[in-house]
Amino acid sequence: MSYEETLNCIYDNFKAFHLAGRSAYNPRFDEVLKLAEAMGNPQRELRCVHVAGTNGKGTTAHLIAASLRAAGFRTGLYTSPHIADLRERILIDGEMIGKDEVTDFMERYHAAIEGSGLKPSFFELLTVMAFDAFRRHDVDYAVVEVGLGGRLDATNIITPELCVITNISLDHTDILGDTPEKIAAEKAGIIKEGVPVVIGSAEGGVRGVFERTAAGLHAPISFACDRKDIAATCTAEGDVRVELSPFGTFPTRLRGAYQTANARTAICALERLGTVGGEAVRKGFMTCAALHGRWEMRDGVLCDCGHNPAAWQYTSQYFKNHAGKLTAILGFCADKDVDSILNMLPADVEYICVAAHTGRAMPAEELCARMTARGLDATWSAGVAEAIDRARRGGREIFLGGSFFVVAEYFNQ
Repeated sequence: MSYEETLNCIYDNFKAFHLAGRSAYNPRFDEVLKLAEAMGNPQRELRCVHVAGTNGKGTTAHLIAASLRAAGFRTGLYTSPHIADLRERILIDGEMIGKDEVTDFMERYHAAIEGSGLKPSFFELLTVMAFDAFRRHDVDYAVVEVGLGGRLDATNIITPELCVITNISLDHTDILGDTPEKIAAEKAGIIKEGVPVVIGSAEGGVRGVFERTAAGLHAPISFACDRKDIAATCTAEGDVRVELSPFGTFPTRLRGAYQTANARTAICALERLGTVGGEAVRKGFMTCAALHGRWEMRDGVLCDCGHNPAAWQYTSQYFKNHAGKLTAILGFCADKDVDSILNMLPADVEYICVAAHTGRAMPAEELCARMTARGLDATWSAGVAEAIDRARRGGREIFLGGSFFVVAEYFNQ
């Protein structure tokens, strides 16, 4: 098969959560374990760092991987979702795996499961593809980001050397639970017997969930939020700098106040891992910029994929700081807590509502109606491209976000 034929095969035959939503979520390990076994259980040969959390887990995973790579370790990185190319999910030393590797895996997959009745999801397939690629490239470390939750996530078939959980807030409540404590219990499911775990931030009942889980599994636990000897700041221009840490003081390529917590969590994780020094961490943090589609400037449009209320605490503050000179093009998935996000938005911003090309999208007209009912200056547009054109004619700064789909549609134009 050609690469294009391979992609068609994957998208036509494997249900993807980012497209289909909950119906693509498999709360069992039966399929992914059978698939891993059919491919030779590559996950058993990997040294892994497992990263979960509601927000910031992608950045934290990238920072850890970049620092390991800077220390000379051959490093695999598995994250999700992707913006333009599914190979963005599987990196070896910062580079996407080859198109031929995707095709080769699928050919071996079909040969291995023929007649078995095995029917993994898109995410289960990509997870085992990543583990297979990491084994074939003989990586020293694999940094693995959880897809959804933790306890029942397909990535949770690994036994890592370190677990990291960034934070907890309400998201995917129909699957993970409707309280922070219930969601924490799901994410704490990645903690393994005797394996150290670093928690980015947690308090109250959420902290108690992590402490009890770790104690029951004899897993050493530490909280980055408790560390007075680690501090990161954000300048007025948005640049993040590490002011105090076991690895020294140094600038980073991260941008945005929300990244200070991710930097602190990654530093704690790297210190606990104990395999990298200050020079590698400083170099790693300077080579790791914002993730694709996260606070990324593209042709004069600031793009961000934040899609839950916790992420929008930072985004709404940015809107307030740019009130009177900003056009915000927004589109959300209907299964998100959109109303809570809309309640954070300032009035002195011009809003254009759009719906990305996915069945999960909230119709632009409905989003617009919800916004105008709150007194916001909102109109709707037939698509992202049309909205961008309208915004450019207005002469204001432009923000695009609300979901990965909206940003991906713009990037893929």
